[in-house]
Amino acid sequence: MTDDIASRPGPAQEPSQSPAGGPILFAPATPAAFGSAPIALAPDATPLSAGPGDPTEARGGPVEGKVLILGSGPAGLTAAIYAARANLEPIVLAGSTPGGQLMITSDVENYPGFPDGIQGPELMAAFRAQAERFGSRIVDIDVDRIDFTSRPFRAWARGTEYRGDAVIVATGASALWLGLESETRLRGRGVSACATCDGFFFRGKEIAVVGGGDTALEEALFLTRFATKVHLLHRRDRLRASRIMADRAFAHPQIEVQLNTSVEEVLGESHVEGLRLRQTDTGEGREVALDGLFVAIGYKPNTDLFRDVLDVDEMGYLKVHHETGSKIEGVFIAGDVHDHRYRQAITAAGEGCKAAIDAERWLEMHAGRPATVAVAAQG
Repeated sequence: MTDDIASRPGPAQEPSQSPAGGPILFAPATPAAFGSAPIALAPDATPLSAGPGDPTEARGGPVEGKVLILGSGPAGLTAAIYAARANLEPIVLAGSTPGGQLMITSDVENYPGFPDGIQGPELMAAFRAQAERFGSRIVDIDVDRIDFTSRPFRAWARGTEYRGDAVIVATGASALWLGLESETRLRGRGVSACATCDGFFFRGKEIAVVGGGDTALEEALFLTRFATKVHLLHRRDRLRASRIMADRAFAHPQIEVQLNTSVEEVLGESHVEGLRLRQTDTGEGREVALDGLFVAIGYKPNTDLFRDVLDVDEMGYLKVHHETGSKIEGVFIAGDVHDHRYRQAITAAGEGCKAAIDAERWLEMHAGRPATVAVAAQG
């Protein structure tokens, strides 16, 4: 529960924020379970060795690998690297806009191994090339529907059926935006949705944060490490954040809380130069010169396909059982599709690694067993 914080002195916005079992029943490992027998393909499935290129090319039946990976951000592609190196023939259904949120991030300076930083799209291209080098098959299409009621698990995309004896769900989460053309045009050029990722670039600058919840206030407080001044903009007359977070923001000398304020336009051609604001109570408009805008109005987990299949929490994120498992044996979860705390490329990549290793071990234990699906008991 969070308290509404009544309007206080100081002239702010947030489009409304998104609203937001028991143990998985793994069979115990036995020496026989770790035999070398491969998981058998369904009789009508097409093995991936049929030829190069898109697995949908010139094939009449379903396409099957040992592991299906849904999503192609850091979690999905790291899972693909590990799964491919384990000879699990992963198929990655990457989506029609593959690469995750790093594809709209310019400079990435906090990913280990790049002392001079790297562009987000360049980093994701490297992830993808590495996954493909080891044999991952990546298809840039959106999944239309899934069936996890029996093995092999199935997913359909553009009329083609894909099958896998294990699935890794790594569909991520999408930042909510204001919906302004100028905001879209200047993303990565002063407009960001991640203070931890991009705050460093605004050292000595004056910036704004849009939002009224705890996340927005956390972002604003974090950004005071770099910015000379942070305008916290909220469209209502009271914050939605917890009282302790609001008290910290109001008391911080570098934060100016501006209530009843909405963002009408982000100003600038090649980079952010300011904002056009409007008072929601009086209708008065004004412009303010700024160097950056952080949008902190929430995230929407990409879980619509799984809401009736896997456990979701009150905010719509998938629930994880035992590190990477789900309530269905053989279905694993990695990255921002469940993680609403860290939301970093490196933590997502780490979870992709864990999910692939768990999938590999699960497949070894179930080699040659009947294709039944066990569901974890609710607790």
